[in-house]
Amino acid sequence: MLVTRFDPFAEIRELEKRLLGAVSVPTVSAEGDKEVVNAFVPSVNTREDENAYVVEVDLPGVKKEDIKVNIDPEKRTLTISGERKFKEEVKKEDYYKIESSYGKFMRTFSLPENVDVENIDAKTEEGVLHITLPKVKKEEKEVKEIPVK
Repeated sequence: MLVTRFDPFAEIRELEKRLLGAVSVPTVSAEGDKEVVNAFVPSVNTREDENAYVVEVDLPGVKKEDIKVNIDPEKRTLTISGERKFKEEVKKEDYYKIESSYGKFMRTFSLPENVDVENIDAKTEEGVLHITLPKVKKEEKEVKEIPVK
């Protein structure tokens, strides 16, 4: 009978490998070997004021040309997508490690009914994408009295 040593963390390490493999992109290491880096998932902040909803997406290192903002008026969704591209840097003299994530990303948000989809504005500033979703102005209607005849 063969005796094997029990490793309580073996299953967890295997699960971690499979999960990271599902959301990873290949990159090139300093030695030229293929490595795997986790996919880029940008952080998003949302807020609301009396006139609009504001979505701010942290996109450091992403060029304006690599960002797409789409509105689907039928499904009432806002989709932000793009790609942060890997920079081919190699250092051979010293130890070199890359911790930044690269790759394609996509985030989709449901829009409230009171968003004016015709006047949405998007701009980038210092690595942050600012999307302003103006609210439809409610017409305040006065109570009209109907004379009884």
